[in-house]
Amino acid sequence: MVFLLMENTIDLVEQERIRREKLQALKDSGNDPFEIVKFKKSHSAGKILGTFEKVEGKKVSVAGRIVLKRAMGKASFIHILDESGKIQLYVSINDIGEELYARFLDWDLGDIVGATGKVFKTKTGEISVHASQIVLLAKSIKPLPDKYHGLKDPELRYRERYVDLISNPEVRDIFVLRSKIIKSIREFLDKKGFLEVETPILQNIPGGADARPFITKHNALNMEMYLRIANELHLKRLIIGGFEKVYEIGRMFRNEGISYKHNPEFTNMELYQSYADYNDMMDLTEEMFKFVMQKTLGTTTIVYEGQTIDFGKPWRRVKMLDIAKSFEDFEENIEATLIQPTFVMDYPVETSPLAKRKKDDPNFVERFELFVFGRELANAYSELNDPIDQRTRFEEQMKKRAAGNDEAHMLDDDFLNAVSYGMPPTGGLGVGVDRLIMMITGVHSIRECLFFPTMKPVK
Repeated sequence: MVFLLMENTIDLVEQERIRREKLQALKDSGNDPFEIVKFKKSHSAGKILGTFEKVEGKKVSVAGRIVLKRAMGKASFIHILDESGKIQLYVSINDIGEELYARFLDWDLGDIVGATGKVFKTKTGEISVHASQIVLLAKSIKPLPDKYHGLKDPELRYRERYVDLISNPEVRDIFVLRSKIIKSIREFLDKKGFLEVETPILQNIPGGADARPFITKHNALNMEMYLRIANELHLKRLIIGGFEKVYEIGRMFRNEGISYKHNPEFTNMELYQSYADYNDMMDLTEEMFKFVMQKTLGTTTIVYEGQTIDFGKPWRRVKMLDIAKSFEDFEENIEATLIQPTFVMDYPVETSPLAKRKKDDPNFVERFELFVFGRELANAYSELNDPIDQRTRFEEQMKKRAAGNDEAHMLDDDFLNAVSYGMPPTGGLGVGVDRLIMMITGVHSIRECLFFPTMKPVK
């Protein structure tokens, strides 16, 4: 009742007002669409269109959202949209009766319907369903965007992704491809003998990356906790525990800025392999990327923002100091020039507190980053397994925190305790899944390949 009183004070747009009146009339006449619990759907639009020779003349049941309606007296055509695409329905007063047909004429674009009928082809050659029964399953009380212009404003598209998916079919394709990319990563790693695991998202101490965490409160334990910035330290605990190949694909959270390639909540893949080093991780990364691209695109060559990028050729491997004077010089001047897949190797020890030192020069570590189109797509180490050196590195990081660097690592005593039991030589790899998806789907902004990117609330 309170909701109804509040609604009465809102000046609704005319179309929404009319739709609400239609819904109330349906309820008053005993035809409330929201009382329908289920509808048995036998075929998708895509299946009917793709197997017409097999289903022609057969009875099918379809369901979807009305996206086009052409009323022509006693017969009408509508197009309905389901997950697989659009299909046309032919609805006639002679088939469904005068009473239902009168109600049908009052249905709106955006309404969700179910229909049963035989598959046929119209005189113009369009595959359709000749409806013998049709039912309104849900009423859309808000009108869809104009069919000619759709939903174009980026901020509104991201904020109302549900409308974006209805209005812009190409957006659906991006997310279908996203799912296939993630599945193919799993397929590759599973075939390589890696075990998929799950590690905590809520953590007592955030570790594994230089990043500012999100802070929350655990009420039952009366303690401050953090959303994970990485899953590295927990995955390494599993390596110490005896698992030799583990990986996890999941959400990470970093309380940092937002840009075309950064979202505070993002998907990452991390894996760890016992008795391997960063050279093995380079081989694995190159093989995995090629597998994923071949599996999802059927090619290892893409055109991204006008640049042809060939993932099929052997990837370049170069030491950081061979292409830059210093780490700062590399970040500012060199990264953007790395268009083709390039492994940049051997970073200063102070920038990599979890990586193993190089034998021939302990001022550097066995670490690489993968760059494509000037963007970092992967990061890997020969993992540091010396508990004494690890404690020293953590202590150096804590000095940086004390000096005001809130992205420096915290000291994790439990992780140091774990490493003290003995950790085998290990190779570790992290892949920015969203950035890989951006590259494969061809989108410029990370927001285009996240269903629900982080947005400031509307005031």
